[in-house]
Amino acid sequence: MAPRPQRLTLTHRAWALARPITTPHGVATTTDVIMAEISDGDAGGRGECVPIRRYGETTETVMAALVAMKDAISSGLSRDTLQQALPPGAARNALDCAFWHLDANRLYRNAAEMAGFGAVKPVMTAFTLAFDTPEKMAEQANANSARPIFRLELGGAGDIERVRAVRQVAPASRIIVDANESWNAAELDAFMPVLLDLRVELVEQPLPADADDALTRLEYPIPVCADESCRSRADLDRLDGKYAVVNIKLDKVGGLTEALALAEEAKRRGLQIMVGGMIGTSLGVAPALIVAQQAKIVDLEGPLHLAFDRGSALRYEGSLIHPPNPNLWGGPG
Repeated sequence: MAPRPQRLTLTHRAWALARPITTPHGVATTTDVIMAEISDGDAGGRGECVPIRRYGETTETVMAALVAMKDAISSGLSRDTLQQALPPGAARNALDCAFWHLDANRLYRNAAEMAGFGAVKPVMTAFTLAFDTPEKMAEQANANSARPIFRLELGGAGDIERVRAVRQVAPASRIIVDANESWNAAELDAFMPVLLDLRVELVEQPLPADADDALTRLEYPIPVCADESCRSRADLDRLDGKYAVVNIKLDKVGGLTEALALAEEAKRRGLQIMVGGMIGTSLGVAPALIVAQQAKIVDLEGPLHLAFDRGSALRYEGSLIHPPNPNLWGGPG
């Protein structure tokens, strides 16, 4: 029997943030989210993506890439053939996750079971403190004092003062930091002993991705995590001797399929896994929870920064993320 024709529907929406977020690039009040829905008339699936500016993506470019796939999808594109049809990135993530959801509904199975993980278990997420002055970041930490893990967005002069200010108001909290490619090798060498004294547990992407060869010179006392330096399995060879952890983001790697493959290969090479994400709705986080089942660090609190979330949203109990409702994503709902 010939496969049923598939139809792709796309939706773009700017979701309001609960409060403005300062970044090294400016102040954001919304986040642009694109949803892809694939239906064959009997079953449907959906996935979400957020364009990543670091890789030259915009809402317009991602939407154009998705629109260009409509004919292929109607002609029978599958999750397997998608991996070669689009490069890593937000557009492929939205379609890949929609295909996972569609396949789960077609087979009356849960996506986590299809991926070999059984039921998704709750995971603890870090809570991100947006880049700001040391005083403002300490205020953010104070306002979220019950959260056990803070992830500090860094990226400019005064970064050590930012970490010190947060540590002073959060003496018992675990702290990881993301330098966003903003340091040089001399700064990293100088900062590491201070960060160790401040009990920082992880340093994410301290050097620019094209200048991280300097990481091979020393063994650092705090694990260093690759984010921008690792977009797919093809990047793993160049990480040898530089990083101890890899941050896997579905929008960066291009979907759950590549995320699972990247996690498996990274672990085989002795790397630990961090799972991160963009600020989006629960629909974008739900697939990432499957990868998070094997992660050392989870950073999937994006929906907590929204003014409101989708229906059937994930349940956050403090920083504990509970498994998704099937009506959101991942299984027959």
